[in-house]
Amino acid sequence: MEFSRSTEQRQITEMVAEFADEEIRPRAAEIDETDEFPWDLVEEMAELGLMGMPIPEEYGGAGLDYHSYAAALEEISRGSGGLGTVVAAHISLACNMIYEFGDEAQKEEFLTPLAEGHEIGAFALSEAGAGSDVPSMETTATRDTAEQRSASPEPTEAVQDGDEYVIDGGKLWISNGSVADTVIVFAKTDPEAGGKGISSFIVRPEEDDGFIVEGTEHKLGDKGCPTAELRFDGLRVPANRLLGEENRGLVQALKTLNGGRITIAARGVGIAQAALDEALGYAQDREQFDQPISEFQAIQHKLADMDTKTNAARMLMHLAADRKMRGEEFVKEAAQAKLYASEVSREVANEGIQIHGGYGYTKDFPAERFYRDAKLNEIYEGTSEILRNTIADQLL
Repeated sequence: MEFSRSTEQRQITEMVAEFADEEIRPRAAEIDETDEFPWDLVEEMAELGLMGMPIPEEYGGAGLDYHSYAAALEEISRGSGGLGTVVAAHISLACNMIYEFGDEAQKEEFLTPLAEGHEIGAFALSEAGAGSDVPSMETTATRDTAEQRSASPEPTEAVQDGDEYVIDGGKLWISNGSVADTVIVFAKTDPEAGGKGISSFIVRPEEDDGFIVEGTEHKLGDKGCPTAELRFDGLRVPANRLLGEENRGLVQALKTLNGGRITIAARGVGIAQAALDEALGYAQDREQFDQPISEFQAIQHKLADMDTKTNAARMLMHLAADRKMRGEEFVKEAAQAKLYASEVSREVANEGIQIHGGYGYTKDFPAERFYRDAKLNEIYEGTSEILRNTIADQLL
């Protein structure tokens, strides 16, 4: 692993860090308070090429390497954890699904506007009874052909090549779900086959009848990124929007989530760094017993541990990114990066509150927001418990 960054990688990180400091951080408290999707910031990021960072330029992306992508997402998350989730779900999940498994026509039609930032993407996998246990999902997709419809007493008009899938069911905890222009939906095309009978589809909420947003969750943190409940009531999707082969959806999802864990690690590192920066500044300004509290060894040890853990998490993140870039196996490394960065972000945010004392428990300071945003890292895209199972499986 090469630890020195290229000039281009440094410039990209510095550019995104400047954007985070000048545009995102001043808005973070407002986003947290209103919980409104920050359309203007997303548009600005699109202009900077940040909404399709690792996607090749031929499909509207910036063609960045995964080190640069992870570092950039860290900086975005340092500014706002919610905005970090918006970008991670859009790129790592929605865009990457189409890039990895879509055909050329699907990439040109659906991936390009996503990577350019003109549209928003979402990834609809989880259900109320199928979070970590993906094979137990109940959403189904039934093939409906023109031939079948012509034989029906009340035939319906054929769509494009005459074949459709009819999707019924629902999804829960879908980041960007209520604002997305393109949603990757997973459903069982062979319900009797369990996990081996799941397929994935490109769904267009504004175009496809039967796509219903039931509402969005009121969450502890991660504000600004809507987490939606979706329902599919006879949702008709043209057959040419099937991603890859039928019944390969679970394999696709696991591969996509594995790469996504690197960016959730980046979100964790960004939040941890924000909490450390805030605590460091406060400790140097706050005086007790006629001296800054940073002069007390107890505070110094907290800051030292916070910095050490944050840097260790950052190195695990880049190790996983490095193995992915080299085309090497990175399942264990991605799980370790996500696990460690998630727990470190919570621990560092917790110590940040402690250093702030009573002020840290109020909304007058951002310390409590960092803690609320950090907690989500241990839950989505693989809980810490599931990640420990994954790491153990790789070891054994």
